[in-house]
Amino acid sequence: MIENVYNYQENLKKDGVYFSVTGPFSHILMEGIADILKKKMTLENIKMSTMMNVYSVVVEQVQNIIRYSAEVIPGEIMGEKNPEIRLGTLVVGYEDEHYFVVSGNQVRNTDAKRLRERLTALRLMTKDELKQHYKEQRRKDREPTSQGAGLGFIEIARKAERLEFDFHPINETVSFFSLRIIV
Repeated sequence: MIENVYNYQENLKKDGVYFSVTGPFSHILMEGIADILKKKMTLENIKMSTMMNVYSVVVEQVQNIIRYSAEVIPGEIMGEKNPEIRLGTLVVGYEDEHYFVVSGNQVRNTDAKRLRERLTALRLMTKDELKQHYKEQRRKDREPTSQGAGLGFIEIARKAERLEFDFHPINETVSFFSLRIIV
């Protein structure tokens, strides 16, 4: 493996990737990622609006991993049983004059259908329709399985130039959900 690290890094660079992490996610990691990205983009004199859009998309995608990834490390940390450390992947890069943010994590197949329908609907909406949909959703009660107000994907879609997603079946219980946002 050690001899492949250089090739791995060069392949990431070739693909425009300048940040990639796979493994356990936490709010502390999310803050660190956001801080690094903000500093890098500031050094590159990126427009504040672009920087804030990328930042917002990264935060939303990491929060989705933390809240909803079906891949969990079980155990006990300092007396807390089942701290639910969730696993996923986040990739940020620049390609064809646009930033991209890609996330991936396992989801239960029972959730995949609903997620696919929701993302397909968002992808088909205009910016004005997304704005209206966002306002409507803010007024609604939360879904029982949601840890937020259900606004995360709408926020992402509003900031996206393009939204792509995929579900790769792993077994009868879970699939790997990938989300690619072009900002």
